[in-house]
This record gives sequence, structure tokens and C-alpha cells, in this order.
Amino acid sequence: MKILITGARGQLGRDCQSVLSAAHALVATDLPEFDASDAAQIRDQLAAVRPDVILNCAAFTRVDDCETQRALAFQVNAEAPRLLAAAARVLGAHLVHISTDYVFDGARPVPQPYGENDATRPLSAYGASKLAGEQAVRASGARFAILRTAWLYGRHGGNFPKTMLRLVLAQPELTRRVIAEQHGSPTWSWRLAEQIRAVIEARAEGVFHATAGGHTTWFGFASAFLAAMAVPHQLAPCGVADYPTPARRPVNSILENSRLKAAKLDVMRPWAADLAEFVARHRAELLEEAQAAISRPQRTGAKS
Repeated sequence: MKILITGARGQLGRDCQSVLSAAHALVATDLPEFDASDAAQIRDQLAAVRPDVILNCAAFTRVDDCETQRALAFQVNAEAPRLLAAAARVLGAHLVHISTDYVFDGARPVPQPYGENDATRPLSAYGASKLAGEQAVRASGARFAILRTAWLYGRHGGNFPKTMLRLVLAQPELTRRVIAEQHGSPTWSWRLAEQIRAVIEARAEGVFHATAGGHTTWFGFASAFLAAMAVPHQLAPCGVADYPTPARRPVNSILENSRLKAAKLDVMRPWAADLAEFVARHRAELLEEAQAAISRPQRTGAKS
């Protein structure tokens, strides 16, 4: 199949290229060359490529920034999916769109998970914009699969474990406080790319949850990752009130992959097993990248 990937330079987009390239013809697109919220660019690009599948990995994911850049959040997370879905309908292409746990309010008691049919109620501008994107895709008349995921991490780009690694390597004597009141399933972007491949090749349609198995807290995630990396660290659990942020986040982000399992398409693994494999594959690269970031001169904004 010919697959057009938007957001191809991002964390998930790069892993999707790695996973899908062996069996499929890929056209990888991203800013600044391709803006998925520009109707003219979408029309021209898709007319030239005529893909069988449009895989939309593009998103504005800086959750706190979405609170102050609401218009941009809705442009990227809602308008772009609407335009891609409209184009997919005209072409007869299969649109695979990536969404998030932030469409839920997280008020359900832990460890009860959210299923695909549960009522949505986003708490933040990011969650509201992603829900609007889902709604636009579902109303488009296109063939679609929406995959909701959560707590994504991977080799590329910025993410929570890489930030923690950089912090503890820079100052191992400090005790870092990490939230222990929010619960979710750390999900490896490479494994999610494998799941996306299974959905694409089965031509599956509908809304699916796609997260790793089991659940933990941010404190548990950080502790497991740093222990696997075998670096000195000192962590202490803290509450949400101890780490205020502009955007409200779900306390319970546990999702159940019910529909993938029912369709016998679920390839996701327990989060701890995937984390161990991630570290085994990439430990040296992660350490090198973190040390380089620590050694890099900090920009002060001064002009010479």
C-alpha cells in the first residue's frame, strides 16, 4: 500500500516510518514543507500522491501551551484532521488518526479503565482540541480508524523518561519529586507503530484504544526507567497539588484496548516489558544524548 504520513519527523512518525517501510511505499511529510491544516496544500499533495492510507501523526501536543495557544491547538488538532478526512473521503483512502487519553476527565476510580464507548469530557484545551478532531473525522464520511493512546515515549523527540534522565544525570545528588497521583500506561511509540501497522493491514475501522498493558504512576514510571538505565538517582513521590500546571490532566488515564482485542488485532505488551526492551535497545544512545544536552552551552538570549 501507499501510505502518506503526516507529522513524520515526530516521535511516533519516525517510528512509523521504521516499522512500515519494509512492506509499504511511504510518503513522509511534515512542517515546514507540508502543513496539514492548509486546505490547498492537502489538496495538491494528496492529488499528487493518491495514497491508499493517510496516517495522521501530526499534533500540537504541548499540553500546557495549548491553554494559551488555543487557536493553534484547534487548528492543528481539529481543523487538520477535518481537512484530511474530507480529502480521504474523496480519494477513498483509509484515514488512521492518532488521538489521546485526554479526551476523558480521568474521574473514574483507579484502576477502572476507560473503554472506547465511555463518555468523553476533556479537562484541557489540548483534550478539547483532540476530541474536536475525533468528531470531525467521525462525521466526515471517510473510512477511518482513530487510535487513542497515552503516556507516549520513544527514542526520538522529547518525552518524560528522557527528561528525567537528563535531570538526574545533571544533578544526581538532588532528590527529584515526581507525581504519584496520576495513573496511566506508559506506551512505547515503536510498539504503537507496530499496532498501527496491524490496523492498517487489517483495514480496521472505528475507534480503538491502543496503550500498553497494565498501569503505573509517573513516579512508578520514572523509578522503573532510571533503575533499568542503571544511573544513580533519588526520587520522591509527590501530589498533583505539589506540581501545579496550566492545564488540568486526567488523574486516571488507564485505557482498555477492548476493540483491538475483540478484533484479534492487539499487539500491545505490558508496559514494564516494553520499557525493559526499550532500554535494552537504546540505553547507550539515550545516555549519549542526555550527556550532550547537559554539556551544550545554555542560550542566554544575549547578543554579541
